[in-house]
Amino acid sequence: MENLKIAIVYNEPNPELPQQSAQRGKIRENSTVKASDKLTATEEFEIIRKALADEGFNSYLLNISDDIQVIIKDAKKNKPDVVFNLVEIYKENPRLEMNIVGVLELLKITYTGAPPLALANCQNKELSKKLLQNAGIKTPEFILFDKQETRYKHNLNYPVIVKPAFEDASIGIDNNSVVRNNKELKNRIEYIFIQLSQPCLVEEYIDGRELNAAVIGDKNPVVLPISEIDFSEMPDYLHNIVSYQAKWDPTHESYQKTIPVCPAKLSREIEDAVNKIALKAFRIMGCRDYARVDMRLSDENELYVLEVNPNPDLSQCSGFIRSAAASGLSYSQTMKKIVELAWERRNMG
Repeated sequence: MENLKIAIVYNEPNPELPQQSAQRGKIRENSTVKASDKLTATEEFEIIRKALADEGFNSYLLNISDDIQVIIKDAKKNKPDVVFNLVEIYKENPRLEMNIVGVLELLKITYTGAPPLALANCQNKELSKKLLQNAGIKTPEFILFDKQETRYKHNLNYPVIVKPAFEDASIGIDNNSVVRNNKELKNRIEYIFIQLSQPCLVEEYIDGRELNAAVIGDKNPVVLPISEIDFSEMPDYLHNIVSYQAKWDPTHESYQKTIPVCPAKLSREIEDAVNKIALKAFRIMGCRDYARVDMRLSDENELYVLEVNPNPDLSQCSGFIRSAAASGLSYSQTMKKIVELAWERRNMG
């Protein structure tokens, strides 16, 4: 596999600007990356390129800059063996992410990560919850509102959490997302409609522990050591949720008080249940190569899947990489494994 040509494809119309937060992942005191270090997109993806180069691959960066013709022209010119797909958004529309890999499939180019249907299904929160529930996997009870109304009728139990229906990375989720009455619910739903111009998913808020199960593999996926977001230091005036601020704003208190712990301290029974559910959700949603399944463990020891995240963040301080490290994989070894999975799929036809 050495000397394979790997095109690391991403989409940043303004690659010279610093990323919204360092490494787009959690920065902790024991991290080698400081929150004050503001990497540009090119610098961030250069870390992945170097990791692949360290493993013997001929890797190069390709920024499509909101122009699909860049991929098409590069495919003809450089003929990469594998595209390491890091595209998350196209022309400011996350729902077009699936179309990028659709183009790769039309060009018959091998690429890493989830296929178009998995990306589409996972991004549609209502559909993904229905698919999971139909497979016997518990998710919080929910309702979707797709237009503004004078009153938002539902049969859910308060508190509930209001989420934009087609976003990921906790976009649109902050401390005000958890609401306790009809007035707060109306205000929050209308905030999503106005600010993000999309339907709202409202689901029952599950109080409990937040667990992340990283899955790696294709035909025979495995669950890496389970990670937990520790809320024990969260002040009472902040809800125990992984908000946008908790993920991406190092200056925010919720970022500083949501502490990742990996491996999570779980009983063998709960650990086995998490692993079983994560693998089932991975397969039901059509994921491959790498994904992260986020769950809540309620006070009654019931597990609820919150999200299935195909192609999760691979920055050095991300949750997926944290679990990989706990399994004994170095950063470069993890990148190599993802490429190997794609290459094996190509060779299997």
